[in-house]
Amino acid sequence: MSDVELSRIAVIGSGSWGTALANLLAEKKGLDVDLWAREEAVYKEIRDKHTNPLFLPDVQLAPALKAVSSFDKALHEKQLVLIAAPSHVFREVLVGLKPHLTSGMTLMMATKGIENDSLMIMSEVVQAVLGPRFLRNFACLAGPSFAKEVSRKFPTAVTIACENSTHGKKLQTLFSTDFFRVYLSSDVVGAQLGGALKNVIAIAAGVADGLNFGLNARAALITRGLAEITRLGVKMGSNPHTFAGLAGMGDLVLTCTGDLSRNRTVGFQMGQGESLHEITSRMNMVAEGIKTAKSAYQLARKMNVVMPIVDQVYEILYEDKDPQQAVKELMARDLKVELEH
Repeated sequence: MSDVELSRIAVIGSGSWGTALANLLAEKKGLDVDLWAREEAVYKEIRDKHTNPLFLPDVQLAPALKAVSSFDKALHEKQLVLIAAPSHVFREVLVGLKPHLTSGMTLMMATKGIENDSLMIMSEVVQAVLGPRFLRNFACLAGPSFAKEVSRKFPTAVTIACENSTHGKKLQTLFSTDFFRVYLSSDVVGAQLGGALKNVIAIAAGVADGLNFGLNARAALITRGLAEITRLGVKMGSNPHTFAGLAGMGDLVLTCTGDLSRNRTVGFQMGQGESLHEITSRMNMVAEGIKTAKSAYQLARKMNVVMPIVDQVYEILYEDKDPQQAVKELMARDLKVELEH
């Protein structure tokens, strides 16, 4: 890849993950990186102090990173547009970006979720809003990667999924550093499903931890959760091996066990007896699994895929089901053969 081929970059979304990725790129020589912030206060903090205390505290951002507050400025003469907005505003952001996108731009996403109502993954939302022209080189970033640890340059491995392998290799090179190792995949659907559905399973793992059910229960939820994710993924055309990799098992293990996981924290607090309203009223960052649980529950029915853990998480979140009762029902299900053919 030439030094200038994808050197002008817009990162859309100044939450913790968008800020961490924008900072990673801005620290590389020869790259021109703009970070779009929705919140005026966040924009000014990044512009004036090169910090983002609301979403990524205690991190000094690269001097080269520029904050912008309009899509027009963010996308001006850019070659790569990386969207890191939450899934529930992804469509709205795309509609706002559309007048400023040109056919020569590469569109990439670091958003993990399934849209409510439409039940679309993010690449399907892209096609619905922008048409097929941006899907040829479309890519998504997936894998186990807490923003806080990436910003501290802790060793991290992720996957970039892109159906165009030549273009995927350019993105792989662009994002790779001595602490951020990037693998390449062609399974764009599988990478998106793994990244979205692991958040739902992480809520379940958090519930089990909140109920003090121990490590056996957590391990069982991770393993059987992966089986559910794989079932749905295969039904939607994904490569089953994707879910044994970083975008599947890797991200699932991290989100189900890490103390930095917002989704696990939501589940933990519900297992401790708090209501969803009490928990979310204290949060300034999105736990994607809350909304994705509804989408996953409905998508499983649409695709006729059995996902009992997802079902119970949905009922805990949206039907006020007692977490203890949810566990009892999971354990009392008809006995099964473990490996499906």
